[in-house]
Amino acid sequence: MQELNSFDYGPLAGLIGIWSGNKGKDLSPEADGSTEHNEYYETIVFTAAGETSNAEEEVLSAVHYTQKVQRISNDKVIHQQTGYWLWEQGTDNVIHSLTIPRGLCVLAGGKVITKNSTVFNVDASFDNENWPITQSAFLKHKAMTKTFNQKMTLSGDKLQYSQHMMLEIYGNSFDHNDHSSLRRQP
Repeated sequence: MQELNSFDYGPLAGLIGIWSGNKGKDLSPEADGSTEHNEYYETIVFTAAGETSNAEEEVLSAVHYTQKVQRISNDKVIHQQTGYWLWEQGTDNVIHSLTIPRGLCVLAGGKVITKNSTVFNVDASFDNENWPITQSAFLKHKAMTKTFNQKMTLSGDKLQYSQHMMLEIYGNSFDHNDHSSLRRQP
């Protein structure tokens, strides 16, 4: 068996480690039609998960992660998720698979651009057969996620992201979005 360090993680290699930040901004819908503004801090832990192949043709490098987000005002956990970032070796294709413990799973696909920094852009939508959003029956009827868009920029020991989820909730469409900046921990 190969050593974990001998795998080719390509653009994912820079993610591996523990990241934290306290500059997060979250916009969430309220039942009365208003918008809740939350400032948050978070920790994301990325770990090397090796390589896998599909149909003996596609070779994917995988990085597993867990994310925990807490409101600055009261330390309440407002979001948790786990998932994988995958890179199709030899291409600029990336996949982000994630699960949120509300009955929501996303399989988003897109591209990575590596120049002065590494930029990951992925998208998914409820009606996209290649990059779908799957959700519980309750969410489909009460708080449906229609689209998911994420841009993540890695520059050395700095990681920034913006994420937008278009929701159908409380009888309205709402762009639930999060923006944050994190630093790699020593």
